[in-house]
Amino acid sequence: MNTQGLEASPKSSRLHIGLFGRRNAGKSSLLNALAGQPAAIVSPIPGSTTDPVEKTMEMLPLGPVVLIDTAGLDDEGPLGQQRADRSLHALRDVDLALLITDGPQWGDAENRLLRLLTDEGIPFAIVRNKSDLGAAAWPERPEGVGAAVPVASVSTVTGEGLSALRDLLARLAPGAQETPPPLLHDLLPENGLVLFIVPLDSGAPKGRLILPQVQSIRDCLDGRKLSLVATEKDMGQALASLARHPALVVCDSQVVHLAARELPSSIPLTTFSLLMARARGNMTQLAQGAAALSHLRPGDFVLLREGCSHHPQKDDIGRVKLPRLLEKIAGGPVKTRMLAGKNAEADEDPAPVLAIHCGACTLTRRQMLRRQRDAQRRGIPMTNYGMAISFAQGVLGRVLSPFPDALRAFNEALEKSRT
Repeated sequence: MNTQGLEASPKSSRLHIGLFGRRNAGKSSLLNALAGQPAAIVSPIPGSTTDPVEKTMEMLPLGPVVLIDTAGLDDEGPLGQQRADRSLHALRDVDLALLITDGPQWGDAENRLLRLLTDEGIPFAIVRNKSDLGAAAWPERPEGVGAAVPVASVSTVTGEGLSALRDLLARLAPGAQETPPPLLHDLLPENGLVLFIVPLDSGAPKGRLILPQVQSIRDCLDGRKLSLVATEKDMGQALASLARHPALVVCDSQVVHLAARELPSSIPLTTFSLLMARARGNMTQLAQGAAALSHLRPGDFVLLREGCSHHPQKDDIGRVKLPRLLEKIAGGPVKTRMLAGKNAEADEDPAPVLAIHCGACTLTRRQMLRRQRDAQRRGIPMTNYGMAISFAQGVLGRVLSPFPDALRAFNEALEKSRT
């Protein structure tokens, strides 16, 4: 196992591969075979897998991946139906999928999944498992399945077909259009230096930095760029120590007002949250959504969303600080609801006037884009924490300036909202 690769690749940056099929089709056995270790429970008793099981690993030639084993699509009874529904819900989390079949078995469950995968635009292949039990007598592909759908035969007992399946997964992997851009190194000139302003508050675990900060520093190293890290209290001293101005300053959203006030306007400034908006989702759409803050009124309902389920702190950004800033923007109290976690569903009635999402550092790009599409489908503007905080501080235009398309979208949406 390449431990260096594991340390360098958080789960949100890994390709998520879902394994779906009936009970006892061999999904867990296939996951273990691909992982090279007993990551999932294997049993002849139907329904051994009850909830999605994730295994993080390195898989050549794909690189860092997350394999997701799921419960059988044909599970029975009230509890079994809940398990099957949870499996289908896992489709929201995957970048590509394997539909596992046990020999020639094919029916309504497989056809339903086939339609869902096609509708969601998720690349997939059909895997005829247990080929050691008589694959020669099985149909080459299920009836009604077009020739464009890849079909592979494997045996987790003999290992037959596993190498070819890994190669097939590499070919199925989403193309460059779904690959996130670098966090920031492409924004810097050759030998450019970025100054990171990192406050050491209660949100920063003792002895560690939060994930967006770590990822940003690593991105500079990957792009062969220079970086300097300082707290907001040492920002002036850090600037004075440099022979020339940094090409970019990136700060925490909570100190963006200080950075904007202290830094010369000639120095480009943005926030970690905006970098995550660019890497994880559609930044232009989030910038458009920020314009909705301009007509927020007392009593309006705003939905707050987070990708993870962390333990709230006394000065929690989403639960304390952001509602306070929204009250300031609206000129009076607004109604808010927090929806946290990867599996949380947004089905508010009545619909909120605005949704504000966290930086999505624990979500994959596909997961965040799906949340944005869901909001757009319901006609709900969506922005993110960093943009909302910068708007409240009156500096959103400045921190969007390193991203001309997003700045243009915000200004156009803001002008439209005023007419």
